[in-house]
Amino acid sequence: MSEHRIPSLKLLMGFESAARHGNFSRAADELHVTQSAISHQIQQLEEHVRQPLFRRAGRGVELTVAGEVLLRSVQRTLAVLRSGLGRIATYLDPGLVVLVCPAPLLHGWLQPRLRALESRIPELCLLLSVDESARFVDEIDVDIAIGSRPLLQPGLNESPFLQDEWLVVASVDLAGNLAGMPQEQHHLHADLICLEESLTGEATASIFLGPLERFRKRAIYDDARLMLDAALDGRGIACLPRLLVDSSLARGQLQVLPQYPRLPGTTWWLSGVAGDARSEIVMQVFHWLIAQGLEFTEANSPSSRG
Repeated sequence: MSEHRIPSLKLLMGFESAARHGNFSRAADELHVTQSAISHQIQQLEEHVRQPLFRRAGRGVELTVAGEVLLRSVQRTLAVLRSGLGRIATYLDPGLVVLVCPAPLLHGWLQPRLRALESRIPELCLLLSVDESARFVDEIDVDIAIGSRPLLQPGLNESPFLQDEWLVVASVDLAGNLAGMPQEQHHLHADLICLEESLTGEATASIFLGPLERFRKRAIYDDARLMLDAALDGRGIACLPRLLVDSSLARGQLQVLPQYPRLPGTTWWLSGVAGDARSEIVMQVFHWLIAQGLEFTEANSPSSRG
């Protein structure tokens, strides 16, 4: 026997079932074979490993030391196989739509809207990914992508989708404390929590060198979602993307501090297959996203804000 030759899956599954039940007959019932078939499979496996795997125990069987070692390996292997087969089954779901979306946008803007989408398309199964390295839309891996730039891939329908902006926000309690005092005194009554990239980013550096310069920096984050949690906890005022804080503003958990400027943010692009997509559901999700983007843009235009 070659030490690298692996026994057949049928033998390993018969062994695992017999070990789990402690009984060849019950293993045979579970696998819809005869008891003699299970006995033969175990015999073949013992010949393969050159060691006994079971010993008689009353009306059943129990594992030898070698059997216990093999069982742990077989169960781990079968668990991995079942998991992989489960994932494959997910990809065969006729309602599957694979959507790639940056994490802050998914967290603050899209996720709160998904219940409405699921009500509209009950058979929908969304696979949501924040892997921004996915740079292609195709009929296998990605159906729809939202990103900070067009993919410039032939055969795609791509258009500007959402215009983000940077807002200075605070928890309701902190915003209330600051509301009755001049802006130049805010730094005496509140700290600043920052996103590391925004301190020197081209779009936001001006506000940190201007209106926010005198604030004490309480914490600096490299993940905008964690920084949002800190702002919600009242740990300081924060300059964050509008789309990340959208649901928190809508729920009344955060307030925009009106004394501070709004700065232009990322233009987000929507990409999907031009013409007929892989399924009708993919097209429904794509058009729903376009409609949501238009609704959001109109609701948050300068004229609508007054």
